[in-house]
Amino acid sequence: MSVAAVAACSSPSGEGNADQIVLAEGYELGGYNPVNGYSESGVSPLYDGLYRPSATTDTVVPELEPALADRAPEPAGPNRWRIPLRTGVTFSDGSTLDSADVVATYAAVGDPAVASEISTSVAPIVSMTADGPDAVTVELNTAADPKPCLLLGILPSEKVEAAPAADWAVNTAPVGTGPYRLESLRPDQAVLVARDDYWGSPPQVKRLVYTYAPDDNARAQSMVSGAVDGTNLPPRLIDSVNSDDVQTVAVRSADWRGIALPAGNPFTADVAARLAMNIGVDRDAMVRDVLLGYGQPASTPVAEAYGAAYSTDAPYTFDLRRAEELLEQAGWRRSGDGVREKDGARATFELLYNAQDTLRRDLAVAYAAAMKPLGIEVRPRGTSWDEIDTRFGDSAVVLGGGSTPYSIDSQVYDTLHTRVPNSSPYSNPGNFTAPGLDEMLERASRSAPDPAKDELYRTIQSTYAAAPSHVFLVFLNHTYSYKDLGWQQSPPIMEPHSHGVSWGPWWDVAAWTR
Repeated sequence: MSVAAVAACSSPSGEGNADQIVLAEGYELGGYNPVNGYSESGVSPLYDGLYRPSATTDTVVPELEPALADRAPEPAGPNRWRIPLRTGVTFSDGSTLDSADVVATYAAVGDPAVASEISTSVAPIVSMTADGPDAVTVELNTAADPKPCLLLGILPSEKVEAAPAADWAVNTAPVGTGPYRLESLRPDQAVLVARDDYWGSPPQVKRLVYTYAPDDNARAQSMVSGAVDGTNLPPRLIDSVNSDDVQTVAVRSADWRGIALPAGNPFTADVAARLAMNIGVDRDAMVRDVLLGYGQPASTPVAEAYGAAYSTDAPYTFDLRRAEELLEQAGWRRSGDGVREKDGARATFELLYNAQDTLRRDLAVAYAAAMKPLGIEVRPRGTSWDEIDTRFGDSAVVLGGGSTPYSIDSQVYDTLHTRVPNSSPYSNPGNFTAPGLDEMLERASRSAPDPAKDELYRTIQSTYAAAPSHVFLVFLNHTYSYKDLGWQQSPPIMEPHSHGVSWGPWWDVAAWTR
């Protein structure tokens, strides 16, 4: 479900500030460094990228429109584009944007000494150079549209450090070209204020207050009590806060949830077992019972929003009998306690999830229940990311993805391709692949957008579905609650994996009007 337009939020009752919004944020505050992934998808109150997503509905992949770029990329040779920059743009510290800032920001993401968590996101960029002060030239290793690589928030070159990005000063003292600047930051609260010198129209919402509340139930209670004006909540809690004063909205996304399977377990390392585990789960039931209808089934990382590139043949049909036949044919027989065995190995594995995430918990428990009739023992356990990051070799993990969905290449490549140097630990942890899949993914990522590329992606999905590396389960509709106090704003757009209160009704808060 989605909405064509929603009214937005104002300050909690009694605060007396009609131009302030207070939001409960589930993500830790700080970490405002675009070189390390903040505002990776082109949406942020603090930063602008060269381009930003734009759409009038959440059912399509957004177009990417100029932000700091003055216009669309201009062809400048094979796989080369010239990007004219908007003039008269200043950073929040008063300095003026020029090409050196853009070049320095992108060079830092690719610098091994910086250890950026998103270095693979700009891997297609071979070079970026200044073309005078008001333009840059970018060369890619692909003929694909360059705009999806050009969404990162831009820093002043003086703020780029020759040190690991996690330690940079801008993590807690950001300097960007965006419509807001950071006024104060504590572990439990961040306050942003509107910039009167913003290059676009100065925001009418003058003050944004973020309170840190990682617990889902605590955020729900803050809405019920009136302590905040809005927050994001999982489906099981969203209806609990609905009242005459509080509204809810669900926004479609390319954000998937699924099971990453370990290579170090004999059962999950068997391709027949992975196929059986995909066929043996009822994804429609997951959407109905776990998401309460706020989502769509997922068999691959490609959502229907990708249009002609989406394969209608790739989704799995739930078939318990066929799943059992595959396991029997592969030699996995039921033992005395009902759990299948083969050559002394048992069809059992631990399934880890972030203990603070109630939705991942619910999906893990539901998946374990779905596997039990097949003779597969799945043991869900909540823990910290610190432990999860060390256990990909021997444990399955409930993962989410879709952090850069405005290019189908970035939505699919890192998730399905075998691991490459600098891969995120969350990119295909089991390092499984189907025959020929890597080569097809590489060819697709190098191709310009056209019907042949769409056809290749349809083939990629069908090839993956025959020998899967994951068990993708659902695409989420991100669910938000907010106080309706009369602001008018543009409709939500299809969202990436990130789904805190920088998205939802507030993704374009600088454009709100009375």
